[in-house]
Amino acid sequence: MNKRLVLCSCEGSQSIAADTVSAAAGIPCSRVHTALCTTGLQSAAEEIGAGEAIIACQQERARFEDLATELGVPAPGFVDLRDRAGWSDEGKKAGPKMAALAAEALLQTSEARTVDVVSEGVCMIVGPGEVALAAAAQVSDALAVTVLITDDAEPPLDRGLDVISGRLKRVTGALGGFRVTIDALRQLEPGGRGAFGFGAPRDGGTSECDVLIDLTGGVSFVPAPEKREGYLRADPADPLAVARLLMEATQLVGTFEKPLYVRMEEQLCAHSRAGQVGCTRCLDVCPTGAIVPDGDHVMIDPMVCAGCGACSALCPSGAISYDAPTVGHVMRRMEVLARVFTEAGGKAPRLLVHDRDHGAEMIRLAARFGRGLPADVIPMELDVISGFGHAEMLAGLASGFAAVDVLLAPRTERDALDGELVLAQAIAGPGRVRLLDVADPDLLPELLYGADVTAVVSEPVLPMGARRQVARLSAKALNPDAVAPIPLPDGAPYGAVLVDTESCTLCLSCVSLCPSGALIDNPDRPELRFQEDACLQCGICRTICPEQAITLEPRFDLSDAALGQQVLNEEEPFACVECGSLFGVKSTIEKITEKLAGKHAMFGSSDAARMIQMCDDCRVKAQFGRSDNPFAMGGPRKTRTTDDYLQERGDFGPSGRKDH
Repeated sequence: MNKRLVLCSCEGSQSIAADTVSAAAGIPCSRVHTALCTTGLQSAAEEIGAGEAIIACQQERARFEDLATELGVPAPGFVDLRDRAGWSDEGKKAGPKMAALAAEALLQTSEARTVDVVSEGVCMIVGPGEVALAAAAQVSDALAVTVLITDDAEPPLDRGLDVISGRLKRVTGALGGFRVTIDALRQLEPGGRGAFGFGAPRDGGTSECDVLIDLTGGVSFVPAPEKREGYLRADPADPLAVARLLMEATQLVGTFEKPLYVRMEEQLCAHSRAGQVGCTRCLDVCPTGAIVPDGDHVMIDPMVCAGCGACSALCPSGAISYDAPTVGHVMRRMEVLARVFTEAGGKAPRLLVHDRDHGAEMIRLAARFGRGLPADVIPMELDVISGFGHAEMLAGLASGFAAVDVLLAPRTERDALDGELVLAQAIAGPGRVRLLDVADPDLLPELLYGADVTAVVSEPVLPMGARRQVARLSAKALNPDAVAPIPLPDGAPYGAVLVDTESCTLCLSCVSLCPSGALIDNPDRPELRFQEDACLQCGICRTICPEQAITLEPRFDLSDAALGQQVLNEEEPFACVECGSLFGVKSTIEKITEKLAGKHAMFGSSDAARMIQMCDDCRVKAQFGRSDNPFAMGGPRKTRTTDDYLQERGDFGPSGRKDH
């Protein structure tokens, strides 16, 4: 069954070139309806009932989904052509853009990986006694509540509540799996006459809960509290905020699907080697604290991860990759949008990347009440935009877009994006990639209509492979005439290793610890080789070098030389004075001989000093041949007879007869 695009002019408020859309997007189109959601609802039912329909309207999505439920058929697909293309000052020229958006809607997406999170409603409320106890009374029917009083309030006489006193010290975990550490913990002592009291305080108490309600009004107990599922926080002085929070808490009981946003390949991680810390990009940028060191690599807590994607954008090795959706799917969307737009007759398209909430609403409001988007600006919606890194920015330009703009949202994590923007501009040139920080829908079109448009690449590329491969492929397409390496800002994940040959002793400790294999030895001679394309600029080699002979140079060498091995330092090997086989570094052996021969107790004699200049095999043979060989075991023990013992006792003389 073939997909079919169902079109509607929304009461004649937009012009749709159905033939252009159908031909370029490769999808059959219905006639252009006038009011599909009202007077044309019967036509909509027929289209949906036929199956495989894609409705060109997002505004009435709920209505059409309900209609599909009534008909007992699967819900149709949806694509917004009106707000993103038709409602615009240049709406009559939006045919190529509509075709591109329709083609994008045809792409198949894989389902995100998820894990079930079970919350049984075990809740801890932390805060001053007055507000915390009142809150507990409101939700105690729906949740199993423990109240942690943080002030000197007296506990209630109601034994329906579990009440303790103390100071919350540490919080780990998320919805369905919080673990808290409490200092100065005092438990309730309900016995005796009069008011209840608390026992003696003790530190280091622990407890677990599914939902944690923070009414302390102080600093959050977790980083990025708005991103920590199950952690609810409100100002105790705001009754309305507390009431909303408590209502939300009562809904957090049951089994929930938690998306697994990222994948981790530990063997690719360049965080550490032999206790020497290298790359910390993901650790530095993670807003929720979901990433922690774990030996030579990092570990990601999927329950804490909020899916911002910044770690994926910054990871130089590809050890962390975004999975909801995959980076490859995002690359494919950009390629389809640019290609179909061009095939439909459009020229020099521009890409506008935005998030599902703030950005999409900005575009809708700009279309309904303002100028809308220019005909050459193609919007691409993502769940989050924090993970749209330099590789994606460059891939957009290399796919055929003249410019890439990223529309920021008020809650966008900008740390990663700011650095990725600088890196992308260093590679692609200034002005081609921008971050748009605007919250007024009327100002958004003004930034887009007045922007200078540069030429697109002469031969668009198909961005495929890992992010490093995509970045290199895109950079070559954007810099076809580059001869010298492109200088990059500090911290870039591409660059060269420079070695001071006067200081380097070719100990090759850098080779053994290089996590990406960019530094290589030569098993046949003392030689340090380097493959620039593989270098992550993690800095472990620089840290471990005992002679401090290594420096890093951030740059992007687009020539084929970066794909091969180059020699950074080499020396003549030393010939064994016994067998002539080559071993070690000639200069190093000569220096050791000069410093130890005749000057050290172990090498005082000429024979001992000579062993410094022997290979391993000859040195072992020479050691065994010495009279003071520490490994010598002596000859076999002489067999003793009865005569030997008698002779020692004096019972027999030298003649063998007994002496009288």
